[in-house]
Amino acid sequence: MKRSTLFRAIGLVFLVSVLAGGSAHAGGISLYEFGSPDVGLAGAGYAARAQDAATVFTNPAGMSRLEKSQVLGGLQAMYGNVEFSPNSATTTSGGDGGVAVGWIPGGNAFIVQKLNQDWSIGLGVLSYFGLAESYDDNWVGRYYVQKSTLIGMTLTPAVSYRVNNWLSVGAGLNMMYGYVDSEIAINNIGEARPDGKLKYDDNRWGYGANLGILVEPMPGTRFGLTYLSEVKLDFSAVPEFSGLGPVLEAVLRSRGLTTNNLDLSMTVPQMVMFSAYHELNPQWAIMGNIGWQNWSRFGQVDVGINSSNPTSLTVNNDYNDTWHVALGVQYRPAIETPWTFSAGVAYDSSAVDDDRRSVVLPMGEAWRFALGAQYAFNANLTMGAAYEFLWSGDMSVNQERGPLAGRVSGDYSNTSFSFFALNLKWTY
Repeated sequence: MKRSTLFRAIGLVFLVSVLAGGSAHAGGISLYEFGSPDVGLAGAGYAARAQDAATVFTNPAGMSRLEKSQVLGGLQAMYGNVEFSPNSATTTSGGDGGVAVGWIPGGNAFIVQKLNQDWSIGLGVLSYFGLAESYDDNWVGRYYVQKSTLIGMTLTPAVSYRVNNWLSVGAGLNMMYGYVDSEIAINNIGEARPDGKLKYDDNRWGYGANLGILVEPMPGTRFGLTYLSEVKLDFSAVPEFSGLGPVLEAVLRSRGLTTNNLDLSMTVPQMVMFSAYHELNPQWAIMGNIGWQNWSRFGQVDVGINSSNPTSLTVNNDYNDTWHVALGVQYRPAIETPWTFSAGVAYDSSAVDDDRRSVVLPMGEAWRFALGAQYAFNANLTMGAAYEFLWSGDMSVNQERGPLAGRVSGDYSNTSFSFFALNLKWTY
């Protein structure tokens, strides 16, 4: 390999490690929470419940089960308690960075239109992929990530067909608008000047499929299987550098890293979910999930520089595929009551091994605990509220990436997320 090509490849590895990795944090960035009644169940019954218009996304086959056309809208607020505590092994000066996530708003809108007894169409708008983080300017990990946002907004048209009394199928298109915005401090080591900055932002559309089957062998018992395909987001933009020392700027410019487009292609994970729902009696129903997400594909990031002598490579961040299980319950105090209460618990394995965890990707296992309530004002209008607590606990980090970034060592302690959701359902 020519020396110039080798240096460029080294530069690319540096850029992709701070840009791709810096867009995620604890518990992963693929969420079951988007303001629907599923929040009050910790996602349990995700692909089999089919009780509201959110089934457009969770399992499009479930649209055929709804008796009438329906509109569902929801609002959500999420608070992320993500704080880093450095220890004595850290070689970079600075503070703990403060609360990295804080408050993030969200929401959804779904509509299901019944065409006849067998055919239904639907449309949904939601965001199930992405989060944002922002650390204080002088935190010890600023040379790994300073601020980062990765958001995927999904528009999903779908269709469902009831094959017979016990089988329905459905399919939808996942049209995702992806947005990335990352900032990283650059160490002007040996040049006696403040830190420089690298900024990268772009937006792209990606496309995928959403397929589902719903089986109801007897009234009140349902099994659902849904497959959400991967979505490729091919970002491409020129990184913006500022405040660089003359020596470092000259080195980066000679490698084409300051003037050419950086192609950053990442894969939103595909997912398979199997769910079951069973009514024990008119008051009690139980439900559960078993799921899988393909995070190892998200960890294989394609990156390249657009120039007359292009260099491209795939960086493997060694992420793990994750597994999901959930159990939930719904309860109606009386047959004719307008109230329905729900509770759920779920577990997701970690996409990152403990010894490979980074401050740019402090992901860990996630436990979810949820409570919810629905109140039917009449046969057409229902309002719901839910709270979910996601716990990832303590996550250790010990990493080093050369003299510019230094060693960062410590713990993310008591990491948690809280979700507050309100939704309104109108049947017509």
